[in-house]
Amino acid sequence: MTDQHPIASAFNAKSTTAEVVKGFDLSGKFAIVTGGYSGIGIETVRALAGAGAEILVPARDVAKARDALKSIPGKIGIAAMDLSDLPSVRKFAAEVVAGGKPLHLLINNAGVMASPETRIGKGWELQFGTNHIGHFVLTSALAPLLKKARGARVVSLSSTGHKLSPIRWDDIHFTKEPYNKWLAYGQSKTANALFARELNRRMKGDGVEAFSVHPGGIVTPLQRHLDKEEMIALGWLGPDGEISEMVKVLFKTPEQGASTTVWAATSSALSGKGGVYCENCNIAEIAGPDAPRWAEVQPHACDNEQAARLWTETEKMQAA
Repeated sequence: MTDQHPIASAFNAKSTTAEVVKGFDLSGKFAIVTGGYSGIGIETVRALAGAGAEILVPARDVAKARDALKSIPGKIGIAAMDLSDLPSVRKFAAEVVAGGKPLHLLINNAGVMASPETRIGKGWELQFGTNHIGHFVLTSALAPLLKKARGARVVSLSSTGHKLSPIRWDDIHFTKEPYNKWLAYGQSKTANALFARELNRRMKGDGVEAFSVHPGGIVTPLQRHLDKEEMIALGWLGPDGEISEMVKVLFKTPEQGASTTVWAATSSALSGKGGVYCENCNIAEIAGPDAPRWAEVQPHACDNEQAARLWTETEKMQAA
């Protein structure tokens, strides 16, 4: 965990994707961005495509994705895939691998948050199954193309929500205890950070570096499962139902929220530092007892032993 130290960065919490990619030429690079047609995902696509990269956006709703992305210039393709449906994930990956094109950037951006209790796959809890297992299977299947790129990066979208829960080893899928949507979300975001850490360890010898990122607070469709009263209770909305003063100060625009993703995907300052958890276009500090709830990273989300254990347990789940 000693690798979690901020470095000299030219950017900060309010930097935009345009600022981060300025001067970069990504021509000839191939990227896949899950969830790349809404929220911070579409801003990630806009920035990478604007720098010349070819982008493929897997989408559960192809028509919706096509409509959302039609105004963005660049080489942007769309293909059907649903992260909550592993046969769909494997079919998408197999078709991409069959194309043989080296994959330089894989942005595991899509996710669900605080959703009602839902079961997918082999009885898995939806948030863990979608946010973690779906991306685990996708990344594993695309590994040959990541190796082929000879210098690929994988960026896994975590969140400060990881502070809500470590991996619940005795009851990952809430089969013993009552379902709690926020603990389930927090656990899935911890899993996203641990996955990047173990992926980096396993693939750095193949020229692949992986990072996890906290984009910051942003109002996006990710909040679709929260009603007005709950967002008021969280402080995201004021009593009048309008954006609160706290949000106006602390939250970011979607473009600012995507900047850490784009920074982790492109910055030379991160070369050789794979596995770290990033925020505000920098490597995050390890959280101490007085850390704010919206910043820094808990030790449980960057623990090498837990990362290795999660990989083994996930292999068992999706192979069973």
